[in-house]
Amino acid sequence: MTQDRHTTQPEGPAERAAQRAGERLVAERRVRAVAQAGGYGTEFAWAGSVPTFVTFERGVTEAQTDTRAGVTVERYPFEKLEAWRDWETARTEAPLALLATSRVTYDPTGGYGRIQRTLWNLSDAQRAAHRADLLNQAAGQLQATRAAHTGPGHGVQEQLLALADARSAALNLLYPALLTWLHLWPEFEIRLPHAWRASAGLRFPKAVYRLEALYGFGGEEEARRVLLATRGLGLVEQERRARAAFQAGYYDGAVRYLRDEAARTHRADLSGWMHLTPARREKLGTLLGVTRAPLGPAALSLAQELLEAVREGE
Repeated sequence: MTQDRHTTQPEGPAERAAQRAGERLVAERRVRAVAQAGGYGTEFAWAGSVPTFVTFERGVTEAQTDTRAGVTVERYPFEKLEAWRDWETARTEAPLALLATSRVTYDPTGGYGRIQRTLWNLSDAQRAAHRADLLNQAAGQLQATRAAHTGPGHGVQEQLLALADARSAALNLLYPALLTWLHLWPEFEIRLPHAWRASAGLRFPKAVYRLEALYGFGGEEEARRVLLATRGLGLVEQERRARAAFQAGYYDGAVRYLRDEAARTHRADLSGWMHLTPARREKLGTLLGVTRAPLGPAALSLAQELLEAVREGE
């Protein structure tokens, strides 16, 4: 998990490239804090781990993501280094999990460290309030989806959109809310199903069962089917990353990633489902897992059950 702070020494060309990237960032005068994020460089690194740095920089006015030569840099305005020390400000605008789980490498003012101490030392009441906020946001999203995509006159495309929206709420709001019970922060890497099983599966079996049911995992066989379905849909980079996960044995991780990426990048296709060619519908249907996962109202009902399990800590 990214919560672990232990790092390993660079050993190969990729590691040396990442080290040089980190050194260049520290050397830039406008950069006022640097941290490494994700599993890369830790004992939990794997073949698909991407070197990722988080920086606070002068001259940056809004969050930016740059990826060059296999290294990703998440850039934030220097002013946020001070502002996000305040929990009430951070909870509404900061990338909490990214900041909490990153490993600080350069922090001359101590601002990054103070942000992390704030996030890791929240009181029970603060965590409960944050959980309630996430649950309320999820409830609102599910209600809006139910109004927009269920009821008389709605067909296949609405069922698919409802599934996509239910998964989005589950992944981005309900899973983080579940981890507040443990005072942990999410790991948003491609092997995510394996991470949530390890962190929350034994403590909260009802919630994790429902979270997984939304995705319709099927191990190696399903991962093979989903990977093949990416062809011709413009998912070249996503297919490459998912294949690395597959080769490492993270079969469900590859499926989770491609299900969510297909829904994100092909939302217009879902909205115009009946106008697609049969071949395109078949590929997208495989990617989304329409024969394995609940659709429409069933997906929303399952997400609602997940919400209740998270609320009760079950």
